[in-house]
Amino acid sequence: MTNAATDRTRSEVLRRGSVDLQQNLADIQERIARACDRVGRDPASVTLVAVTKTFPLHLVQEAYDVGLRHFGENKPQELQAKFEGLPGRQAGGDATWHMIGHVQRNKAKDVVACADRVHAVDSLRLAKELDRRAQAAGRTVPCMVQLNVSGESAKFGIEPVDAPVFMAEAMRFKNLLFDGFMSLASPTDDPETVRPEFRLLRETMERLRQSDDRFSSLTNLSMGMSGDYEIAIEEGATHVRIGSALFGARD
Repeated sequence: MTNAATDRTRSEVLRRGSVDLQQNLADIQERIARACDRVGRDPASVTLVAVTKTFPLHLVQEAYDVGLRHFGENKPQELQAKFEGLPGRQAGGDATWHMIGHVQRNKAKDVVACADRVHAVDSLRLAKELDRRAQAAGRTVPCMVQLNVSGESAKFGIEPVDAPVFMAEAMRFKNLLFDGFMSLASPTDDPETVRPEFRLLRETMERLRQSDDRFSSLTNLSMGMSGDYEIAIEEGATHVRIGSALFGARD
């Protein structure tokens, strides 16, 4: 096949993909709007984070081309590679990169260099290292604390009952702005079964806000993925992390 034919085939594939992606995005936005309407919320209060883990850079670029600006990665290496291909705010671009996965302390420098927001701070040791790297980089990093609302031992996260003590310590880091909580719900075929987990996350944040003015910055809830984001929105999600519903099943 000639180079011209190859380029034509690639263009046709991307064009077909863009049409599908645009339709998927429209469907998701409509469902977000309906979920907000059910509980009297403004759809603009929900940030759709397109989870691009394992998907190639050209699909991320297509997502950008159809209007998406918030992207989430689980691994610092992938975040760094895609950040270089689609610059985020740290490099003067207008994409916003979210680090949504577990961060090892030895990767804190890479995360601070690329991520506009970190969703899953799950220990004071990690917070300390992120703060040190952020100070060296001369920036303040918006962060959320991951709570283990499902009670699964295999998941990272602070126990909800320990959130007040953890947050009192976390608020002392000068180069991290803690402004909410994040969670991973239990896997389920029936989204209604995880509603109590989303509610627990919201109620934990509300109790903290009411208990002490130091916690008034806690306003964000990162919860809900492709299979349960409508329930999460009804329970107060401000950030929903959607991958497969946008891009299709991962290999």
